[in-house]
Amino acid sequence: MSKLEVGEKIPQFESSATNDTTVTPDSLSGKNVVIYFYPKDNTPGCTTEGQDFRDHSDAFTAANTIIFGVSRDSLKVHTNFKAKHEFPFELISDPDETLCKLFDVIKLKKLYGKEYMGIERSTFLIDANGVLQKEWRKVKVKGHVEEVLDAASNL
Repeated sequence: MSKLEVGEKIPQFESSATNDTTVTPDSLSGKNVVIYFYPKDNTPGCTTEGQDFRDHSDAFTAANTIIFGVSRDSLKVHTNFKAKHEFPFELISDPDETLCKLFDVIKLKKLYGKEYMGIERSTFLIDANGVLQKEWRKVKVKGHVEEVLDAASNL
């Protein structure tokens, strides 16, 4: 599967999310969509990023934009993470990396001198017609959500 490029329509996929939600491109039609990928639930950066999206969720709703967080964590772990931090959006579980590969976010990472393949913090903005409009890679959490909100508000 080739990497999805800005300006391309999102191909078909089906993913499971919290709250017994099944996410497909058809289920997203008519709304702008933010899909943000993060390495792991209950880690400092990932928690802060989720809280930032939570704290701006009303503004995203006003911009006709829904939010999904994605990691390889299980639905059970996601459900607890979502409840603990009162996220008003669903978290997609991607243990087989289907979405991760579609959006090309699995990268070689280093931690304490060890190399491993993991999720590179990335965010994607899809318009109401299912077309990828903008991508942010190697995301730094501070100020990121505001930048995504600004882009979503201008679609």
